[in-house]
Amino acid sequence: MRFFRLPLLLIGLTASLPALAVDLLQAYRDALTHDATYASARAQLAAGREASVQGRANLLPLIGLSGNNQRVRRENASDYNLRGYTLSLTQPLVDVAAWQTYEQSKLQVAATEAVFAFAGQDLILRVSQAYFDVLAAQDTLASLHAQKAAIEEQLASAKRNFDVGTATITDTHEAQARYDLIVAQELAAEADLNIKREALAQLTGKPTLPLSILRKDAQLQNPQPAQMAPWVSTAEQQNTDVINRQLALEIAQRQITRNRAGHYPTVDLVASRSDTTQRTNVLSQTGAGQTNSVGVQWQIPLYSGFAVTSRVREAIALEDKARADLEAARRVAAQAARQAFYGVTSGLAQVKALEAAEVSSRSALESNRLGYRVGVRINIDVLNAQQQLYATQRDLAKARYDTLINSLRLKSAAGTLQEDDLIRINTLLTPPATPSS
Repeated sequence: MRFFRLPLLLIGLTASLPALAVDLLQAYRDALTHDATYASARAQLAAGREASVQGRANLLPLIGLSGNNQRVRRENASDYNLRGYTLSLTQPLVDVAAWQTYEQSKLQVAATEAVFAFAGQDLILRVSQAYFDVLAAQDTLASLHAQKAAIEEQLASAKRNFDVGTATITDTHEAQARYDLIVAQELAAEADLNIKREALAQLTGKPTLPLSILRKDAQLQNPQPAQMAPWVSTAEQQNTDVINRQLALEIAQRQITRNRAGHYPTVDLVASRSDTTQRTNVLSQTGAGQTNSVGVQWQIPLYSGFAVTSRVREAIALEDKARADLEAARRVAAQAARQAFYGVTSGLAQVKALEAAEVSSRSALESNRLGYRVGVRINIDVLNAQQQLYATQRDLAKARYDTLINSLRLKSAAGTLQEDDLIRINTLLTPPATPSS
């Protein structure tokens, strides 16, 4: 039995340790291996990379081997066996359509990689949004818990003052109404927190664990560069959707040349080796021969019912569409960059204003509590001051989260969002304080 005591002791100690908090970077790396949308994009990337191999195949030699083994029966003549094989090789020398297909396939691979890059940036945004949604829901619930405790204290005080005749029943009713309302809000906040946690767990595939929280002294940085114009310019050139549309335009332009190649001649190098054997019976051979050939084969299309001309007109129209799609993508990227830039700059100003408002609200609450104790303030004044403080704290926390999310959206619009940006934000987080026993 002593043999089992040490493992059991270790298990007990492990179970008694507090669960480690999950930070933003860990949540993102969990999502990399679990998120179904990102897994789909990864599989699409693997499939898309095969396009260049398939396009190059049209420029490489085509080698084939064929053979036959026949029994021939003839009237008024001896039957015989016919057997042979042919080894052939065809190497394209001049084929404009095949070359354009290969060039298109390389562009298609680049477009697939751009789509995958967008999926990676989208995953960063989705995980970050879900993570900070949980933190915001936790802050809301914590604020309601604190507000509920304060209202309970104020309700008890109002009842005591009413009992001794220093306050009216109105103070008690007002505090009771506020208490009943905060209980309903608390229930709704608990449900919202559970929903937000499930949304994050859906991305990471991990059970809900304590999350690292944003430090109170975390300093949010201005975007660099601090001017909007460079961000907009970068977004118009490097945004992943813009890059994808640019590649689509190049593919459409090459499709025009590819379709026009329907009028162009093709030239192939051809070589073959044939061996044929004819036997009338097992012991006699009536015919046998080997043939080797090598040369050039060409073909010139003359008439195809105007199909080639129609395909060229179709490709030109699709090129115009691709150019319009590119311009639309640039405008959308520029607008996204402007919106995110305004979100960061206004968010920083809002955080600064709310920090000052929090100090003022706390001072106002203390003043109202003092005034209530000396009889120059009524119960409703204290309750309003409490509500103002907790609302300010909740708005401050949300403004900080929104500013961080907008900073990520700004880089996503510019096409520069990477895991390093998450690492930078992750340094602003700290494990939550464990409740004292």
